[in-house]
Order: sequence, then structure tokens, then C-alpha cells
Amino acid sequence: MYLDFVNLTTISAALALIGTVGIIALPKPLDKVIMFALLQGGFVGMIVAAKYLDVAMAAAIFDPIATIILLIGIIKINEVRKKNQESQEDGNLA
Repeated sequence: MYLDFVNLTTISAALALIGTVGIIALPKPLDKVIMFALLQGGFVGMIVAAKYLDVAMAAAIFDPIATIILLIGIIKINEVRKKNQESQEDGNLA
């Protein structure tokens, strides 16, 4: 009865929802990257459940690229924040 509910579609949807909520709720950038990986896994799982295997293959190829772009963005944002914080501290000292 309850095992009928556990299939690829529901597990993938649950992973995608957990990843989405985690990205929104967690404040640390590294935690967001981990939740982004969960979101990607759920997304690819839902595509496979819909039997679009060619699209799933393309998504599986582009997902690591998207993760690398996200990491580069996080690094750049942290650098800009650090520079702004240092310039504000220098302005307060003068």
C-alpha cells in the first residue's frame, strides 16, 4: 500500500524540493552548493522518470559545468565583499 508511493518520480521530486528549500534557507555559500547538487539530482531524476533520456544525458553533462560556474560566482562575490569591507574600514579610520 505505502510502497506504491515510493518510486523514482516521488523520490526525485522530494530531492528537488529539499534542494530548493535548502538553497533558499541556508546562509552559507558552501551549503548552498551542496543543496544545489541535491536539486540537480532531483531534476535529472524527474527527467529520467518522464523518459526523456536524451535530455537527461544533456542535463547530466551540463550540471557539473553549472556547479563550477556557481562556485566561481561565489568566489568572486566573496572577493568583492572583502574589498568593500576593507575600503569601508579604511574610510572609517581616516
